[in-house]
Amino acid sequence: MQDREADDLAGKPCYASAMIDFAEINAQAREAGFDAVGIASVEIGERERQRLEGFIATGQHGDMDWMATHLDRRRSPRDLWPDVRSVIVLGMNYGPDEDPLSVLSQLDRGGISVYARHRDYHDIVKKRLKQVARWLVATAPCEVKVFVDTAPVLEKPVAARSGIGWQAKHTNLVSREFGSWLFLGEIFTTLDLAPSVPETDHCGSCRNCLDACPTDAFPAPYQLDARRCRSYRTIEHKGPIPTEFRRAMGNRIYGCDDCLAACPWNKFAVEARELKLQARDDLRAPRLIDLLQFDDTSFRAFFSGSPVKRIGRDRFIRNVLTAAGNSGDCGLLADVERLRADPSDVVRDAADWAAAEIRAAGQGRRE
Repeated sequence: MQDREADDLAGKPCYASAMIDFAEINAQAREAGFDAVGIASVEIGERERQRLEGFIATGQHGDMDWMATHLDRRRSPRDLWPDVRSVIVLGMNYGPDEDPLSVLSQLDRGGISVYARHRDYHDIVKKRLKQVARWLVATAPCEVKVFVDTAPVLEKPVAARSGIGWQAKHTNLVSREFGSWLFLGEIFTTLDLAPSVPETDHCGSCRNCLDACPTDAFPAPYQLDARRCRSYRTIEHKGPIPTEFRRAMGNRIYGCDDCLAACPWNKFAVEARELKLQARDDLRAPRLIDLLQFDDTSFRAFFSGSPVKRIGRDRFIRNVLTAAGNSGDCGLLADVERLRADPSDVVRDAADWAAAEIRAAGQGRRE
């Protein structure tokens, strides 16, 4: 997600030790709907800094130029806001109510990442963050800023330092209570709060997440090459999907959960309790033939309130066409052929490829 502005909720500045304890913060956060709470110091470890700098230096961030642009501010919370003394990290469970990989065997359907099958979590989490932040300002006058994937914050290393999970080999946060399924939000505050005990790494010798990736996006444990990641290619990347990755995309049309779902710690995960984070039925496994009908207006209407909407119709149809080509379904050919004349270059390119793949699959069946 491209960096956006922070939300400030200012009270009277306070830089002394806070007359407030973790139990009070935890209770307020739970009441607001959060499932995991921790407090992190404002320092980021040297290992995490090196990983970030190496990620940028090797170009593994791909087209996400804002990551390099704001590198100096991303290195630690204090680089982003010099007055911050503590970071309250809050996690909201979005655990699925079904196997998130079951859609992958339904080649006439599109696979949408679990996080995008419901209302946009940014709006939900930010509202709850502000609720906790307002209580904090009223209880212990201070200054605060709230973030939910909206600024150059190293969210996962900060969350690990807060004790709510650890940054696993697939570089995502894993929780012993919620597995791979936590949305993160942060409250930066000028209060000097006692930090929680950082979580230790519980990956051990497990490689499930690394081996699950169909595009080999992990050059090594704890390293991600976004340029090879299906989530990056279907969401952040604006141009044609490179030919070398198209068959490996399968029927993923927005994001990917393969590495997340492979984690054995998911055996402890539970379904999301927040109603707005429960999947829309029409986003669990939508039919490709229906999705191929979208023009810009119908696309925006169908995905109103969904994070899918932000990539726009053309990028989305590119993804659906890639899935159509991988399906080999001749029943989709008429719509694919129609889209070969689409005004969008990226759509036409994907349609040409999909049409050729479907014809080749049909020829193979005849032979």
